[in-house]
Amino acid sequence: MTTARHHTVDPTFPRYYSTRTKARRWPLVLRFVKGAIHANIATAVLLHAIFAALVCYLDMRKAGHLAIPSSVVPSLSIVVGLLLVFRNSTSYDRFWRGCNHVNTIETSVRNLTRSFLACSCKSDGPPPSTAEQADTERTVRILLAMMYATKHHLRGEWGASRMPVVEHRRASLALAKSEYDDILPSGTEDFQDQGLGLLLQLTIPIEAYIKRGHDRAWFHAPQASQLSVQLNTLVAAYGSLETIHLTPLPVAYLIHLRQVLALFCCALPFALVAEMRWWSVLLTAFLAFTLYGVEGIGAQLEDPFGYGRSEIKLDAVCEDLRVEMGVLLREWRAGGNMFPEGGVVR
Repeated sequence: MTTARHHTVDPTFPRYYSTRTKARRWPLVLRFVKGAIHANIATAVLLHAIFAALVCYLDMRKAGHLAIPSSVVPSLSIVVGLLLVFRNSTSYDRFWRGCNHVNTIETSVRNLTRSFLACSCKSDGPPPSTAEQADTERTVRILLAMMYATKHHLRGEWGASRMPVVEHRRASLALAKSEYDDILPSGTEDFQDQGLGLLLQLTIPIEAYIKRGHDRAWFHAPQASQLSVQLNTLVAAYGSLETIHLTPLPVAYLIHLRQVLALFCCALPFALVAEMRWWSVLLTAFLAFTLYGVEGIGAQLEDPFGYGRSEIKLDAVCEDLRVEMGVLLREWRAGGNMFPEGGVVR
């Protein structure tokens, strides 16, 4: 058994929020609450154990006439195994693709931020004005807001739950202690109550900034085109995440899988009772725990954008990106060595 690594971290450690910062107190084999699936399958396991006990009791009363040949178990287990393999492989593929698309959005935000900060001036012209500096910084903060908008959209956190709307239809996003407080311009209007996602809304000022940068001769035409491609890539990844979130596995398959699991675990006591007697209750509970646990993990990974420990760490990704953007903006404003030609007035 491998031991967990101990990390000595500083609050500015890269990927600080996404990195495990403390060793596990207990081996994973002894974990039954945090991160485990046990609570979700406890009812099913308990019911099958009770049913197995009932079969054992009735078999004793009927002098062993409830038993069926144990040879039926291997043939049924093949079918159950194939269904579970398909279920979990499909669910993990959705989880993995979700991770990749989130990373694509994060990468696009990083690339656009780098270009906006490094190129927000003319190398052979006057330094940018105070208004142009403010325009650049505001745009970079909007880029960061797009990562948060992705997180909240995938979790369905809009409207009254996360972003309370004022009585008029185009509500301001001035929210008390909101994640958007210091990254969105004051007076930004929210169109989510009309069906427009916040991320798509925020792509408009980003595209407009690219056009202004081209007009100011900050970006030459091929570079401006490439920046637009980066923005298009970000929106495409956002759409792919929406597809994963809004397209669950077919309900007919899920119904059939649950029914097959239930029938298999109900047939087990009849096949085991002749040889194992009351021990068949324990074995049935163990097998039900195994099979329903595997299915439960697949259900958890199917839409991996929530708060569970087995889901994508969207909160950590957003906070790490906020730290990175904060350092870049601070160095850009200070005209440090990171930006030798700078984007600030000296």
